[in-house]
Amino acid sequence: MSRQIIANGALKIIEEVGYEKLTMARIAREIEVAPSALYNHVANKRDLLILVEDEVMAKVDTTLLDAALREEVRPVEGLYRWAESYRAVFARHTPLVEVIAGMPISGAARAVEMYEKVAAVFGLAGVEDSMVLPRIIMLESFIYGSAFDVHAPADIFEVPEKYEVDAPALRRARTAWANSVSDGNTEIGVLNPFAEDPFRIGLQSLLKDLE
Repeated sequence: MSRQIIANGALKIIEEVGYEKLTMARIAREIEVAPSALYNHVANKRDLLILVEDEVMAKVDTTLLDAALREEVRPVEGLYRWAESYRAVFARHTPLVEVIAGMPISGAARAVEMYEKVAAVFGLAGVEDSMVLPRIIMLESFIYGSAFDVHAPADIFEVPEKYEVDAPALRRARTAWANSVSDGNTEIGVLNPFAEDPFRIGLQSLLKDLE
């Protein structure tokens, strides 16, 4: 048994039944060991989630970041693709956001590797060292919020005509937005079709000065 085997078992459970049913006992059954044996590798549920985080981070596509570092594509192209992939991955793993937000990255080597690439690409784009971390945090905050937004209901901004608060401007905005979103601008399988355009508009705004 190894931390890698535990992580793989945890991810299999997550994909089958979700984070809510991820327990040490269930992982032990999945990888066919005694529950007590897990504690030789992970101290508790939080330690387990950090282990899972590192596996999930490895799913984020950093190939265009690598290409940018080789000067094969513009830095902003690498950052766009990284952000899109990061959001897509964490839309499937939103329970990990709280773990990532509250733990040092030193506990997850693959996360450190990813952040190193992002920092280096920001440097290539001309961002001063003192502003690299603020830019990463800014993008990550937006990415995580957008990841949650994928799961919001499509009617989240609907307001009935007869309501205790009059909201004609909000209703007009919601109707106009719904009419402007075509099938070609939404991704197959996305729960909230209105999550896509705001993500792309926001990402373009956040990276516009680097183009």
